[in-house]
Amino acid sequence: MSFDASRPQRPTLEQLRAVCQPPEVRARRNAEHWTAELYLRHISIYLTALLIRTPISANGVTGLMILSGWAMSAALFIPGIWGPLVAVVLSQLQLYFDCCDGEVARWRQTQGPKGIFIDMVGHHTTEALLPIALAFRIALGHEQDAAGLDYRILFIGALVALLLVLNRSLSLMVHAARGMAGLGKLPDTGEARAIPAASVLGKLRRAARFLPFHRLLHAVELSLLVLAAAIVSAVIGQPGTAESWLLWLLLPVTLFVNLGHFVASMASSRLSA
Repeated sequence: MSFDASRPQRPTLEQLRAVCQPPEVRARRNAEHWTAELYLRHISIYLTALLIRTPISANGVTGLMILSGWAMSAALFIPGIWGPLVAVVLSQLQLYFDCCDGEVARWRQTQGPKGIFIDMVGHHTTEALLPIALAFRIALGHEQDAAGLDYRILFIGALVALLLVLNRSLSLMVHAARGMAGLGKLPDTGEARAIPAASVLGKLRRAARFLPFHRLLHAVELSLLVLAAAIVSAVIGQPGTAESWLLWLLLPVTLFVNLGHFVASMASSRLSA
């Protein structure tokens, strides 16, 4: 895609917002995290204004997003509440870069499948690494040496990681199945993804809005939950205990969300030929 030479080299914030944050981007139902509309999109444009004046590509910004996400898991190895606190900060930094990479791509007109691909790799690996790192944090928090690690908790961490990746992948499987069947791309709107309101599943899905378990499975929310658990462990004076409760709780929650996601996809019109 060729760059529009008529665009100014030093655009104003208003010019950047018109190109980088059009209404169709701000209104995306599933691609935008709630923090993006709440505050990140309001401040990401300032970093984008600086990035477009540097040689870094949109994919390079995505690389920074991925590194921020991986660093979240590494931060959990820091003892006490400081590790989870750093992870929360890094989760915000990851989403900040996640807003900016698309804005840089839209301004430079360099959108493409490679950028989408590495963005997905970043989010999938970030969410997979978090429960694994949490499991190691729990095992190390019990002051055991490497030979005495509780491999049961490590297995639970790996299982939760698998379910988190599967939950993300189910959405992509719908798009892949439609593409292989020769069907068109679904718009990112509620209408295109909804289950008939009068059906039993439709009623259950509306009821689930009051207990949105699926929203707990994103990196930002997971990092906040780990921080809350670390604070509880610090208060009761038992390192890793509350984090262990959290990990065991995540297992049935992720399993339930995956089952609901699968049934909802099968019952919706998205997979109808």
